[in-house]
Amino acid sequence: MPQVTLLVNDRICLKDPESSDLGKKIIESSIDMIYEVGLEQFTFKKLADAINSTEASIYRYFENKHKLLLYLTSWYWSWMEYKLAFKIANVESAHERLKRAVSLLTEQVVADSDFSHINEVKLHQIVISESAKAFFNKQVDEVNKSGVFASYKSLVQKISEIVEEINPSFKYPHMLISTIAEGAHHQRFFAEHLPRLTDVVDGEDAIQSFYQEVVFKTINA
Repeated sequence: MPQVTLLVNDRICLKDPESSDLGKKIIESSIDMIYEVGLEQFTFKKLADAINSTEASIYRYFENKHKLLLYLTSWYWSWMEYKLAFKIANVESAHERLKRAVSLLTEQVVADSDFSHINEVKLHQIVISESAKAFFNKQVDEVNKSGVFASYKSLVQKISEIVEEINPSFKYPHMLISTIAEGAHHQRFFAEHLPRLTDVVDGEDAIQSFYQEVVFKTINA
């Protein structure tokens, strides 16, 4: 069975890392390293040492580590959109499609065998802790014009359309869905590191349950 390849905006990288074994190794090892040490302590020199290569070889793929982070987060949102397509395919009920979409945005991530060089569990943790750095910076408007955030926007748009299908008069579908996506990440972080800022309920995934309640009570109010 051929392996699935997700499309990521080619303006992020100088050379598509999916086009070579070295490129895939750069992605695989960068996920491992950023997960372990964080973006601040991550450098291309450390990455080059880890993969027995050179900094110059990494710079042929990415201009800097911020562009690498943009690639990783863009890949993540493209993957989420790919998963959404399977979750809601052939489901007639808009309520059920929205329920599945909210579950996708808020659930714990598990490994996906379709992408052997990507550790989705570690990448999810990177998105939780580091992805805000991809757009909370002075260059965000310029980066946005290049379409770098298109995969995230597309996912939010698709789920917002389901909200509008259920309640066409609801005025804030995009705001609601992007709040769910970002908020769920914050709650996962709080649950692990700052538990007094969230709620843990025995026998259930409280984060998923909470956001299901938020979404449906909000749009049906």
